[in-house]
Amino acid sequence: MSEYLKDKVIVITGAASGFGKLIAEKCAAGGAHVVGVDVDGAGLASVVDGIRAAGGSANAQVADVTDFEQVRAAAQAAVDEFGAIDVLVNNAGVMPLAYFADHERALPKWHKAIDINIKGVVNGISAVYDQMMTQGRGQVVNISSIYGNAGIEGSGVYSATKAAVTTLSDSLRIEAKGKIKVTTVKPTGVTGTNLASWIVNEAAIAGLVGQRAVPFGEHMTALLDDDLSEELTDVNSIQYWLIKPDDLAAAVVHVIDQPWGISLSDITVRASGEDYLY
Repeated sequence: MSEYLKDKVIVITGAASGFGKLIAEKCAAGGAHVVGVDVDGAGLASVVDGIRAAGGSANAQVADVTDFEQVRAAAQAAVDEFGAIDVLVNNAGVMPLAYFADHERALPKWHKAIDINIKGVVNGISAVYDQMMTQGRGQVVNISSIYGNAGIEGSGVYSATKAAVTTLSDSLRIEAKGKIKVTTVKPTGVTGTNLASWIVNEAAIAGLVGQRAVPFGEHMTALLDDDLSEELTDVNSIQYWLIKPDDLAAAVVHVIDQPWGISLSDITVRASGEDYLY
């Protein structure tokens, strides 16, 4: 970690688990003050306790990102304790893969995904915007997806929400140029997260791999059997098959760990030997 993380006040949504937890831990290890935001109070408390036990600085703000007043209160708590908000990471998100033919059972999750993936980002930006503009500097990191680049079968609603995140990022960058840096992070498929728990129809995963469905199936079977070759699991191999949560978290921390005058605006994070499209 470089000097650019030290003493930054970083608000992270979805910090109780998955990417958010890892991002919080890595930022705190680099000397940042972390404000974790999540609807899961117990999970969030565990993350914050772990950071503090390791000598880091963090606090927990239980909030639902779909409720603006709760998000605004969390942002204000960050200012009250640390005096600023340098970075917001809009990480909270869900992935309700399903075909439109699945609409009867998919609609509840689709509607919730729109609330979390789009409204959550709008709420996060709105909660920190005035503070960052008053400070004269800030950074918003939005977690989008490569599947927001185009429509894909089985991913229509999810892809639409992630396309919206990219559009929101671009608009904010134009409006706040010179005061708020905006970074859009687009990961591909990632193993070892709880995103899969939101999938409505597992067959819809096929749309994410397209013409690579056969090797993807073979690799996934090997993964489940703990039989992937060393070349596919070694991050230093050009055949590295699937990024892990830690890989993505490291990339997010990297875009934050920059001098104020450098903005890494758009990054795609993928494994060099993966089977995913785009």
